[in-house]
Amino acid sequence: MEFLTDAGLLARIQFALTAMYHFIFVPMSIGLGMVVAIFETRYYRSGKPEDAAASRFWVKIFTATFALGVATGITMEFSFGTNWADYARFVGDIFGAPLAAEALLAFFLESVFLGVLLFGRAKVSKKFYLASAWLVWFGSCLSALWIIIANSWMQTPAGAELSADGTKAIMTDFFGAALNFSTLVRYSHTVVALLIMGSFIALAVGAWYLKKGRHTDFAMKTVRVATVCAIVTTCVMLVTAHSSAVTVAEEQPTKLAMMEGAYETESMPLYAFGWVDEETQQVITPFSIPGGTSFLATGDFSVEYQGLNDLAESGKYGDAFTAETVENLPVNAVFQSYHLMVAMFGLIALTTILALIFTYRGGRIKNMKWLQWLCIISPLFPFFAIQGGWFTAEVGRQPWVVYPAESSPAGVSLEVGDAYSQAVTGPEVALTIVLFVVVYLFLIIGWARIVAHQIKKGPEMSESEAQLMGFDASATKAVAAAGAASGAATGAPAAGKDGE
Repeated sequence: MEFLTDAGLLARIQFALTAMYHFIFVPMSIGLGMVVAIFETRYYRSGKPEDAAASRFWVKIFTATFALGVATGITMEFSFGTNWADYARFVGDIFGAPLAAEALLAFFLESVFLGVLLFGRAKVSKKFYLASAWLVWFGSCLSALWIIIANSWMQTPAGAELSADGTKAIMTDFFGAALNFSTLVRYSHTVVALLIMGSFIALAVGAWYLKKGRHTDFAMKTVRVATVCAIVTTCVMLVTAHSSAVTVAEEQPTKLAMMEGAYETESMPLYAFGWVDEETQQVITPFSIPGGTSFLATGDFSVEYQGLNDLAESGKYGDAFTAETVENLPVNAVFQSYHLMVAMFGLIALTTILALIFTYRGGRIKNMKWLQWLCIISPLFPFFAIQGGWFTAEVGRQPWVVYPAESSPAGVSLEVGDAYSQAVTGPEVALTIVLFVVVYLFLIIGWARIVAHQIKKGPEMSESEAQLMGFDASATKAVAAAGAASGAATGAPAAGKDGE
């Protein structure tokens, strides 16, 4: 139980747990924001009550997810001033601007127009309501930009210099800091991943209704929209993933070596899977392509990259990265998380191709139970890919919290051991971890119940909702009847029966 007295380790565990929990809802809210905007556009063009019900359905699911994402994000920002007070003092001059901009320019934009979506249907024109749907999504993407700017500066610092007393980084060029070497590459890679997540959630919901034989018209529209979005974003992901890997290779050589389990300088092999034996410093795997990673990064199988031992011996990274510290690096953990991300992308691509083929070839997905089940569980693939990617990015830069990248100003770096607050004790941090776990458990149960209830209810409108949207009572009955009729047509139980 000695780890309970290690405040630094516990602070890292606490922030990792809160960040990973928060990033359950961020991908869903940004991805679902795109889905909301697309379905509202369908309703704007058609004016049909069933499209209005579909738009309303996605707005409700998005709102529940957005609310929890905001709540869990606030916790992380508070921890900068408590557990990570020394880190906050070091980066405060840099982080103040992007975090303020995120709140003022992005969060307010997103919140204001979400209010229009929730309460302004009968108070604004259809065109303004449509614009609001797209602005909510744009606001969420803009919010992600400012957060990525802050996080990317930690990976590849720029536009700053070390203060005279060496205690903090001072901004010298705002645009240089904001548009640092990795910002745009990491932002595009991250946002595309979030859009894939939203596409797969929509795909899962549509497949669930197909499996249950309910709301099949809505289900097929949803599956078609989701598969098109998924195939486009998956293809773009190939480009952004390559660019991100090249950036890591150029700017963060120690991270690249950890990702591939490379202790010695070599043309890096490409592994599908394996296990890093940290004692023997070898990757144990039955299969690899010699020089494969080098080829993906440069187009040349023979290009060599430095391994961890040679990087440590170079003396470039000082006392933070020596032969002794290399032995304690979590190399296997980074290797596994990186290859988990790659494996999940393979499943994403496979699922997308299958869904696209069997959706647009006569709608055969309606009768393919195995593919419906695959689509229902498919959001797990981008979820694990996203979590694996963030774990790789954050743990892979250890032992620094601000990494001394190749293009960074001299001296602008911060080790993890110098970043957490010395005033916070281990038991205090341990208590907060327990409290967070309890509170977060209740929050996610509440969110799941709300979303499950909405999905169980389906894309239907009450009479009051129909009146707000300018329809009479017959439109409400028509939408409800369409859902029941679709279930009856496929021999499945109608809504509200047999436990549905």
